[in-house]
Amino acid sequence: ELASKGVMAIMYGDLLMRVLYSVRPYEKIAGSANLLYEKWMERCIESVKIGDKKVYKKNIEQIVADFDNLEIRDIKKPKVGIVGEILVKYHPTANNDIVDILEKEGAEVVVPDLTDFLMYCCYNETFKYKRLSKARLNKFVGDVAIMYLNHYRKHLVRALKKSKRFYPPMTINDLANLVTPEISLGNQAGEGWLLTAEMVELIESGAENIVCVQPFGCLPNHVTGKGMIKAIKAKYPKANIVAIDYDPGASEVNQLNRLKLMLSTAEDNLVENSSKIKAASSYDA
Repeated sequence: ELASKGVMAIMYGDLLMRVLYSVRPYEKIAGSANLLYEKWMERCIESVKIGDKKVYKKNIEQIVADFDNLEIRDIKKPKVGIVGEILVKYHPTANNDIVDILEKEGAEVVVPDLTDFLMYCCYNETFKYKRLSKARLNKFVGDVAIMYLNHYRKHLVRALKKSKRFYPPMTINDLANLVTPEISLGNQAGEGWLLTAEMVELIESGAENIVCVQPFGCLPNHVTGKGMIKAIKAKYPKANIVAIDYDPGASEVNQLNRLKLMLSTAEDNLVENSSKIKAASSYDA
């Protein structure tokens, strides 16, 4: 019962983050996306307290429908993905409210789901069993945990597939397959290979601009985040990635300047892509 409620809470959080960030930069009426988010946040909290699966499923579908129908402006903004160390990636206090900064600077922010991190932790047991002679039981528990998470996530995936504005998350198997040419799944310290996988997923889904956030001196991040930028750019030349350290002693001005530099390149790329599309459509006509 407790596990079920916990998973529901994570799924609600992932979905609300996904749809809010996707719609808020384009809203026609200022504050409308946040109002809708707050309304659903209250409902989701009540739903988690009760833990009814039917209500959960219905809420998931309705959240996607409501954000699908929110009035938005027909404009294009550069998409900026955020990856990195788990606390710094999600907590606004730890990352100096990076989402707010990026949106004010004219970007659409994309943050991968927290569920992916949980699945990554479970999926790693397969590698440990096959390559490091770890117990089969651990692999079995990991596989069952992934099935359990997917049992709740399937409703979210189905609703996002039907929507006109949003796209569903990739499976953990697809993420692992996506990244193995570049990095070994043996990189399991911290966010490990998932960090690289999320960068590749973001690029392939149209968010070529990425901020890799990390606590100062975080070694796993420097290896699978900063250390993989060159390899990713070799495969995706348009990738615009910046690694930023977040630490009590780090300069906020320096962080802001690096973000603005990345956004400047992002806007140039957006203009260039728009020009190419226009040129192609006029040529076809």
